[in-house]
Amino acid sequence: MAGRWEFPGGKLRAGEAQHDALIRELDEELGLDVQAARPLIEIHHRYPDRSVVLHVWSVERYAGEARGCEGQALRWLAPGMLRTTDLLEADQPILAALALPDRYLITGEPADDAARFLARLDAALARGLELVQLRATALTPPAFAELAAAAAPLCRARGARLLINGDPQSTLPLARALGADGVHVPARYLSSLRRTQRAGDLLVGVSCHDAQELRTARACAADFAVLGPVRATPGHPDAQPLGWAGFAALARGAGLPVYALGGMGSEDLTAAWDAGAQGIAAIRALWGDAERRQDV
Repeated sequence: MAGRWEFPGGKLRAGEAQHDALIRELDEELGLDVQAARPLIEIHHRYPDRSVVLHVWSVERYAGEARGCEGQALRWLAPGMLRTTDLLEADQPILAALALPDRYLITGEPADDAARFLARLDAALARGLELVQLRATALTPPAFAELAAAAAPLCRARGARLLINGDPQSTLPLARALGADGVHVPARYLSSLRRTQRAGDLLVGVSCHDAQELRTARACAADFAVLGPVRATPGHPDAQPLGWAGFAALARGAGLPVYALGGMGSEDLTAAWDAGAQGIAAIRALWGDAERRQDV
């Protein structure tokens, strides 16, 4: 595939740890000294003549100036420009992972106090959260639309993206009308997502619980998935927890970024990354809600 672009990297040697290979390859290819890095996403891709597995890492800190030590061409590109570049197909899911933060806030229910709900949302956004799912299952459709209309400019002012939870047949038009950034589709609406025409500029997240739902999410061109529960939660006492091993078995190679859900807090980020997650999704831990925990 000479002449096409890809992210820097190389092949693992027999018995070599991924982090060691990352340090070696970026030194050999770019003359860079990796000082801090973490797993980002694992990609399984089948080309017509071969299958590849990419262990993608995010380099958080390095020393040196990148140069083509092996005679290769180099380009620095803003993330938005990468989508217009002739990037190898296996590298495409990396773009989605780069565009998403490591924490995904799922809002608590507003009950009958919209003003208190919006104040709590603003406080959560002030703590640096960048991706929010508006979830209010107890509200009537008109009340939910009114709440979404108030939440959208609040998120926009804080530089966060807002996704509206529900059936995409109704939430996609609502998101477009309000200038929200996308929708989050519960697993029970996956068939509806297949039938719904989406706008290319809207984010689509999907709740998943097993391998089949993850495959459906990818087939529907979802931008990311939420997978759980990793741990037992009071909101779903009958759900069988996946545990980190079960989560990793499903998330690795899912073909899209996957957030870990169920008993998650910011202290679980390292474990989530090690299990192949984009990060963690949570209600109470990110919402700052001392009331009874609720989980999707």
